[in-house]
Amino acid sequence: MKIILCDDVENLGEMGETVTVADGYARNYLLPRRLAVRADSASAKQIEHEMAIIKRREEKRRAEQTKVAKQLEKATVEIQVRAGEGDKIFGSVTAGHIAEKLAEMGHEINRKTIQLPEPIKTLGIFKVAVKFPGSIEAQVKVWVTGIEDPKRAAAEAEAAAQEAAELAAEEAAEAAEE
Repeated sequence: MKIILCDDVENLGEMGETVTVADGYARNYLLPRRLAVRADSASAKQIEHEMAIIKRREEKRRAEQTKVAKQLEKATVEIQVRAGEGDKIFGSVTAGHIAEKLAEMGHEINRKTIQLPEPIKTLGIFKVAVKFPGSIEAQVKVWVTGIEDPKRAAAEAEAAAQEAAELAAEEAAEAAEE
C-alpha cells in the first residue's frame, strides 16, 4: 500500500515522504495512529491540504521544542549518589537517572533523547546533550555529588581528632625537650 507519512516514523521515513508498506502495517498501525494517510485514497488537493496542516503542526512542535531546549540550557541537574575513595561512585548515573531528575523539575524528557555516551561513574560536573527530533539540541549541566555517610563522616572526624591530638602531644614533647 502506498502511503504518505504524516510524521517521522523510525526505520520507515520522514514526514511528507511517499512510501510503500505492507497493507496490514498501514491499516493496523500507521493509519489508526494518524502517522500516515493513503496516497491513493483522496485527490492530490486533499493530500496537499493535509500536508499543510502537518507542516503547521511540525512548526508548532519545533517552536515548543526550541523553547524547552532553551529552558534546559539554563537548568542544572543535581544527582546525589554514594561515593567511595577517589570520587568513584557506587554504580553509575545513566540517562534514565537524568530523565527522572528532569521530570522532577517539570521537564518530561524521554531518556532516549539524552545523549550520554557512557554512564557517569565519578563525581563532578558534566555537560550532557539532549537531542530532540529535527536537529534541536540542548546542553544540560549535570552535577553529580556525593551523599555524606554519617558513620563514615564520624569515623573520619574521629581519626582527624586523634591525629590532631597525637600531633599536639608530639609538639608538647618537643617543647618540653627544649
